[in-house]
Amino acid sequence: MTVSRPQHRAVAALKTAFVADALAMPVHWYYNPADIYREFPGGVQGMAAAPEHHPSSIMSLHATGHGGRRGSRSGTGAAEIVGDVILKGRRQHWDRQHRHYHHQMQAGDNTLNAHCARVLLRSMKANQGHYSKADYLRAYIEFMTAAPPLHPDTYAESYHRGFFANLQQGIPADQCGAVTHDTPSIGGLVSMAPLVFCQRLAGVPLAAVQTLCREHLMLTHPDDSLAAVCRHYVDLLDQLLFRDESLSAAELIAACAKASLGLSLPALVAKARSDHEIVGGLFSSACYLSGSWPSVLYLAYKYVDDPCVALLANCNMGGDNVHRGAVLGALLGLVNDAAAMRWFEQLTNAGELDVEISALCQLEDLRD
Repeated sequence: MTVSRPQHRAVAALKTAFVADALAMPVHWYYNPADIYREFPGGVQGMAAAPEHHPSSIMSLHATGHGGRRGSRSGTGAAEIVGDVILKGRRQHWDRQHRHYHHQMQAGDNTLNAHCARVLLRSMKANQGHYSKADYLRAYIEFMTAAPPLHPDTYAESYHRGFFANLQQGIPADQCGAVTHDTPSIGGLVSMAPLVFCQRLAGVPLAAVQTLCREHLMLTHPDDSLAAVCRHYVDLLDQLLFRDESLSAAELIAACAKASLGLSLPALVAKARSDHEIVGGLFSSACYLSGSWPSVLYLAYKYVDDPCVALLANCNMGGDNVHRGAVLGALLGLVNDAAAMRWFEQLTNAGELDVEISALCQLEDLRD
């Protein structure tokens, strides 16, 4: 079967997103870049394992019975979410000061949200290329509650904990999305690229895909401000996916920044003295959308022709570089489909990922 240019781009984009996630994993949520350079002289330059000590970790402050921080509200019942419902066997790591969020994860391992994107890919493949929120929720719940866990991670973001706290109270699964202080965060966009590519390559109109993406987002991240950014992200993914080579990818990214933020990326890049002045300076390096979304667009625009430099820059600025990186990687992989492939083969699950992602190239057959 002949693989079209958009199909080839989609495969490269997803592979690059998983690469970006794994590259940033060892220094995820390091909020002082100097700590990164102390741990990794010269900065992260490739796949690495999670260090034993995490200088910025506040995992011990996060609630294990619900979303958000400890003390933000009372518990939801006898069962503790972390340890009893999800992350079975890993609860003990949450009380350790300076425990790494991805404790004992190895070089090339992907984090939990990346594995959830894989759950979505497999769910659509099993459903003949169609998206079904019921099918996804069933697969997500089975994956998250498996014993032992089917992923290597120690940490689950607030949205996971909030979702399962609500589920434990008997709330219907499609209404379990929890609202906490960090619901509008960049992690909510990690699974959008698989959904967009799967549906658009199968011929689903963009307007319908936008509806599906909002529906999927609201299952775990019920926030209108995040949904608005998601719409711009989906539009940009679609434009880059089907871009004619004569069109400038940088100009498309700049137009998205102007439309979604009123931000002039050419002016910002021209006056910036360093990336740290922008990411972690002008814009917060944390997960919150107000800083993470403009940071993604800044890095995508500045390094549109050099994705490998972009992915390493993203790593070495710390903060929520894992989820920021996955969103960034999907954009850059659509523009340069070979840059990050030298790292893809180093992923722990490279073989399985190759099969799952390459299924995108068979969607025309699946939907016949």
